[in-house]
Amino acid sequence: MSMMLDRRQALSLGFGGIATLMLAACGGGSSESAASGATVYKIATDTTFAPFEYAEADGTYVGIDIELLASIAADQGFEYELQPLGFDAALQAVQASQADGVIAGMSITEERKKIFDFSQPYYDSTVCAAAKAGGDIKSLDDLKGKTVAVKTGTMSESWANSLAEQYGFTTVAFDTSDVMYQDVAAGNTACCFEDTPVMSYAISTGNVALELIAEAEADSEFATPYGFAVNKGENAELLKMFDAGLANIKSNGTYDQIVSKYVKSVE
Repeated sequence: MSMMLDRRQALSLGFGGIATLMLAACGGGSSESAASGATVYKIATDTTFAPFEYAEADGTYVGIDIELLASIAADQGFEYELQPLGFDAALQAVQASQADGVIAGMSITEERKKIFDFSQPYYDSTVCAAAKAGGDIKSLDDLKGKTVAVKTGTMSESWANSLAEQYGFTTVAFDTSDVMYQDVAAGNTACCFEDTPVMSYAISTGNVALELIAEAEADSEFATPYGFAVNKGENAELLKMFDAGLANIKSNGTYDQIVSKYVKSVE
């Protein structure tokens, strides 16, 4: 169900030292740690998708996904390198076996299940549309003849595409949320389509001067849970550890502690 977002900025929780940040995909998947001899998994993620993943001023990545991954890795005793690549690039890296897994606010869909193996869901989400605050766009009906912004490869893009003919708008795609928001704020596009918790967080913290104009129904095909994913038929052990760790941190209260730093309720 929908959740009320906290109005304070999320705090950096010091997980930056747990993962070595990899800013570009490098050849091959998992590697061996020179220090421990253990397998080091390469985990791809998005670059700007607050409150799930985003960089602080010092370059440290924080957010719900980042902290869940760190806690699960600590619980299960595996090592990993984080690769902030952008959403579409992260999925491509996993498909090309340049990364072992991806955690990036990724919706679990039947279409994606043909390509990826997913963990148990770790967060429920829906999608929305947002326009410039105080502007002329107040509803989807105001989008006729307009161009709207979408994020490549996302469920919100799929929702926008499903509405385009009905409401008479065209779409332009962006690789990252922050650039998409800026395009709407600058008046280049009439609105943007985004995951509801992400857009609500950006609005509530004052990071963007946008306002919600529409949200998909909670029981629609576009209201889907997020999951950790690996390439189809690969890294079964990593997926198993993620599920086991997720169950453990939910039962011991760590999950609620992490999410409640970014939202007021985890229900």
